[in-house]
Amino acid sequence: MKSWDLTEIEAPGGTVDPTVLTTDDGARAISIRLEAGQELRDHQVRERAWVVIVEGEAEIRCGSDAVRGRVGTLVTFDPGERHALSSAEGARLLLILAPWPGEGHYLDGEVRPG
Repeated sequence: MKSWDLTEIEAPGGTVDPTVLTTDDGARAISIRLEAGQELRDHQVRERAWVVIVEGEAEIRCGSDAVRGRVGTLVTFDPGERHALSSAEGARLLLILAPWPGEGHYLDGEVRPG
């Protein structure tokens, strides 16, 4: 068993300092902190992504859809679906990616960790 207190993980740079918690059984869990005014700009990943708001509030956008999420909000994105997140006052998020790594995550010839 492994456990983490997501509210106590330090991330002094906010989005520039995400913390990979674990990579096990075909999934990856990442703790992300958005400082006030920070955002994860429009992007996509090759895996299905689940985002849980652990602390604070965040706006989650996908195309023309937007959700104002509070603690306990869970959103999911299909592989390759473009999305963005921002927080006016700051937030802590849990991101789960699966399967890890998703098909096409690594380019041909790219070194895969571990």
